Amino acid sequence: MERSFAKEIESLKLGKNEVFYGEGILAITKALLQSGVSYIGGYQGAPISHLIDVLGEAEEILDDLGVHFEYCPNEAAAAAMLGASINYPLRGAATWKSVVGTNVASDALSNLASAGVVGGAVIIVGEDYGEGASIIQERSHAFALKSSIWLLDPRPGHEKFVDLIEQSFQLSEASNTPVMVEFRIRACHVFGSFVCKENRTPEYSRKNLLSEPEFDPNRICLPPGTYHQEKHKVEIRLPAAVDFIRKHRLNEIFPGDADDVGIILQGGLYNSVLRALKQLGLADSFGQCRIPLLVLNVTHPLVPDEVTGFCQGKKAVLMIEEGQPDYLEQALHVLLRKENQDTAVYGKNLLPMAGEYTGRVLLEGIAEFVSESRSHAIEAGPVAAEIQRVKKYILRAAKELGPRPVPKRPPSFCTGCPERPIFSAIKIMEKEFGKVHVSSDIGCHTFSTLPPFNLGNTVMGYGLSLAGSTAVGPAFDKRVISIMGDGGFWHNGLTSGVVNSQFNKKSDSILMVVNNGYTSATGQQYIPSSNDKTGDKFSDISIQSMLKGLGVRWVRKISSYQVRKMLKILRTAMTSKEGGLKVILAEGECQLVRQRRVKPENQKKILEGKRVVQTRFGIDASVCTGDHSCIRLSGCPSLTIKASEDPLRRDPVATVDNNCVGCGLCGEIAHTVALCPSFYRTEIVHNPLPYEVKLNRIRSIVIRIFQFCSGDRKPRKKEV
Repeated sequence: MERSFAKEIESLKLGKNEVFYGEGILAITKALLQSGVSYIGGYQGAPISHLIDVLGEAEEILDDLGVHFEYCPNEAAAAAMLGASINYPLRGAATWKSVVGTNVASDALSNLASAGVVGGAVIIVGEDYGEGASIIQERSHAFALKSSIWLLDPRPGHEKFVDLIEQSFQLSEASNTPVMVEFRIRACHVFGSFVCKENRTPEYSRKNLLSEPEFDPNRICLPPGTYHQEKHKVEIRLPAAVDFIRKHRLNEIFPGDADDVGIILQGGLYNSVLRALKQLGLADSFGQCRIPLLVLNVTHPLVPDEVTGFCQGKKAVLMIEEGQPDYLEQALHVLLRKENQDTAVYGKNLLPMAGEYTGRVLLEGIAEFVSESRSHAIEAGPVAAEIQRVKKYILRAAKELGPRPVPKRPPSFCTGCPERPIFSAIKIMEKEFGKVHVSSDIGCHTFSTLPPFNLGNTVMGYGLSLAGSTAVGPAFDKRVISIMGDGGFWHNGLTSGVVNSQFNKKSDSILMVVNNGYTSATGQQYIPSSNDKTGDKFSDISIQSMLKGLGVRWVRKISSYQVRKMLKILRTAMTSKEGGLKVILAEGECQLVRQRRVKPENQKKILEGKRVVQTRFGIDASVCTGDHSCIRLSGCPSLTIKASEDPLRRDPVATVDNNCVGCGLCGEIAHTVALCPSFYRTEIVHNPLPYEVKLNRIRSIVIRIFQFCSGDRKPRKKEV
């Protein structure tokens, strides 16, 4: 992981009564240390990647406390670590991105939840749902219901985050059940403050070791133990959890004068709901609200008397529950009807069934609820007038933008990304072999499914591209290609893909492993095959040696930027008469990591007066035909178009902007497919040597002479 969190880590050392100020994800990390956690493990992924990154750099702090931390190869391994809390009073935490991460961890979670825990077990889940999400749109709530794991959805605010994480460990121990705490994207990145406590040394740790193992057959998930565990969940753990939630008031009630109506909401939506109420004139800037609110910081289990008590005497309540299915709304109906309460329930009939509850969605939904419920204390007229004002503003803004739609900006590879040349080569190869089925994977390379490449017919999960090609491969008249990153290879691809292929001995397909050195899509975290510069952090594990150890005979290793050689290897892989899996290791360091390292180094050298050469590419506008094949075959963000200065050419010409990092892909493609010779390579020399200065002067004189002789007396801009 190339970004340093050294500055942020200092805040983890704050002691009693000192004030923390920083990002939400860092406050969560501090809360874990204040809770006396014995061990932490996890797998990175938005929006909780920084939690893993920070812990990875906070080695000194963790060592002082005796806390054990592990980078886990996947979410299943992180969940399995929590097994330490089944038999022993060890507080443990695991973290990952949901819901895809929870999918991977679900087997271990089922066993964990069935056996129950003695030490507090808390799972920090990055709830990646809504417009800013990068994954399939599902909720963690289903896993909580399925496995009887208690689910917290904290009201955004650092003090509440910290309190609820500490109370989550207590809840877990009081009910012998793991607890899942979900944090949305905005919650993870919001800035705020809270008064700290001292970091707590765990009861048992590397500094205070256990001496005797404990064996209890009832904690093994085998019959008849599993039948006992199921009854224990319902008869003992659930009542204990409900009692703890009620006693410690984990959920919050905010009163209001319009007490004949109310709003019940997930804790994570509190800020957005309050903002909508303020805009409608139903709340002030300090959180004083006219409509009573029941904020569910714990969304499973619900406390029946808490919910029915809030609804008592109200003619209508609005359930604000983001996402589908409407688990909480259904539960609310059941609880009210069991108590014979006739309170009307509004929810998904006024708010969207699916999708993020943005400010506008909540504004319109709450306004409609006010109109429908007809509270005696709220005048519906001003609320309706505010909605009309907002709608008029939106229409006016749309009119000012004009009739033309806003250009689409789909995500794409970074400038100079070593993955782009791979898909350029496949695109060129298809001209010879026709369209090829490409089994894609999770990672940066998923962008290949978007323009200009449009390569990637299926995506089945992280590291599952090769496994996802096993059934479709035999149905095609040509070999299919599976794309997998090095992160995906270690996460799941090695066992589910390569091992499965070798075990069945029927695979006759191509696997392209994109080896850029990191789990790049989640923030450049280290993986087993990373080339660690310190020399003492990771073992020397290579993908190539692992493949050979599994008996894969056909392995080719190549720099991903060598498009011509890549094309040749692809052609060989497609036409080879040799059966079995064919693996191409396309190597090239993540360009973001490289630039973060190289730019400061070059800047330092320049300031020290040392010679530094920077490569750039350009396009000669007088030669460019306006065909734009270069753009279609590479899609580089630094390649764009501009108006032609030639009056005889109406089409715009290609040009390279200042974002070019000199990776050379455009030139490689131009030579590989014999495109126009408009590309040129130039070198910017900082602190040149004396002979280079003299040589440049001579060249400039010669160029001016040729310009004069050719009749081109137009003054040229001096190049720097």
